[in-house]
Amino acid sequence: MNVAVGMSGGVDSSVAALLLRNQGHDVSGIMMKLWREPSSAGARKSSCYGPDEEQDIQAARRVCSHLGIPFHLFDCSRDYEDVVLRYFRDEYLAGRTPNPCVRCNALLKFGFLPDAARESGVVFERFATGHYARVAFDETSGRTLLKTAADPRKDQSYFLYRLSQGQLSRTLFPLGGYLKSEVRRIARDENLPVHDHPESQDFYSGDWNDLIGQPGAEGDIVDSRGTILGRHKGIWKYTIGQRKGLGIAFPMPLHVIAIDAERNRLVVGPESETYRSSCVAADCAWIAIGGLAGTLKVMVKIRSASRPAQATISPHDGGRVLVRFATPLSAVTPGQSAVFYQDDTAVGGGIIENPE
Repeated sequence: MNVAVGMSGGVDSSVAALLLRNQGHDVSGIMMKLWREPSSAGARKSSCYGPDEEQDIQAARRVCSHLGIPFHLFDCSRDYEDVVLRYFRDEYLAGRTPNPCVRCNALLKFGFLPDAARESGVVFERFATGHYARVAFDETSGRTLLKTAADPRKDQSYFLYRLSQGQLSRTLFPLGGYLKSEVRRIARDENLPVHDHPESQDFYSGDWNDLIGQPGAEGDIVDSRGTILGRHKGIWKYTIGQRKGLGIAFPMPLHVIAIDAERNRLVVGPESETYRSSCVAADCAWIAIGGLAGTLKVMVKIRSASRPAQATISPHDGGRVLVRFATPLSAVTPGQSAVFYQDDTAVGGGIIENPE
C-alpha cells in the first residue's frame, strides 16, 4: 500500500515512517513548511512553529534519506497564517484561550497537507502521522472510531477529535500501540538521525507577543463584586485559573476566574471560585455518533493534560451541548476543547463557551 507520512523532523513521525516501511508499504515523507521569515538560530525550544524550522526540515530530509524513501516539502505558511495564527490572535484578544493544535490538525495537517501532496502527484492511499492514537472501524455503526493510545501519558486523541470520518478512514497511526519509551528504543536501535531529538514543547518557540502583534491594553483587575484590586497588562496575557503574575498583594492567593474582554478587565478570586459544575460546548464535532440525540454519560477532558472526569452531556440550544460535571472542575476555560470519551473511544467534543 502507498502511504504518505506527515513528517515533523522529530522522533515520533520518523519511527512511524520506519515501521510502515518495514511492514512493506511504499512510503513517502511529506512535510509542511510553516515559518515565513528567514531562518534563525534564536529559538529557545523545540516547537511546531518557529524560526528553528529549517533544522526540523533538514532532520526530516535526513531521516527519509536514511530510510530510502522520497521526501516532499510543501509551503503551507500562508494557510497557517490564515487558519491558525489569525484564529490564535482573535481568540486571545476576545478573552478566550485557544488550542491552535486542534485547529491545525483538522484543517492543515490532515487537510491541506495531504491535499497538496496529491495535487503535486504524490500517490498514496493512506496518510499516517506519529500521533499517539488509534483508529478502528465499527461495523455496527459503520463509523471509523478514534481511540486512545496504549500509552496514556502520551495519548493525543484530544488533539484529533475534530478529524472528519473521511479523514479518519484514510489515516494510520502506527504508534498507537507503543509506549514512548519503546519508540525511543526503536529509533536508537535503527540509528535514526533524530533518535535523541528533544520533545516539542509548544506550538511556538518564541515570545507570544510576536504572534498577537499588538501591545496589551491595561485594565482593571476586580473581584467578583467588582472591587478594583489592581491593574493587568492586557487580557490576552492571562488565562482562567492563573495564579502567578497578577501583581496583587492580598491575604490569600488569587486566581483568574473570568476574563471580561468587553470591559477589558480580569475577575479574580480565591481558588474555590475557579470551580464550575457545568459548561456549554459549541461547534461540536462527533466521531462515534452522528450527533447527540439525548443525555449521554461520558468521561470528559477539558484540557489536553487534564484527567478525564465523569460527566453527562445533553443537547442544548443552537446545536450546542450542555456538559454537567459529576464533581465541579477547576479552571474550565472558554476557547479550550471539551472532549468526550466512553471507555477508550472518543465520542466527540466541542469548544468551551461559557462555564456556568
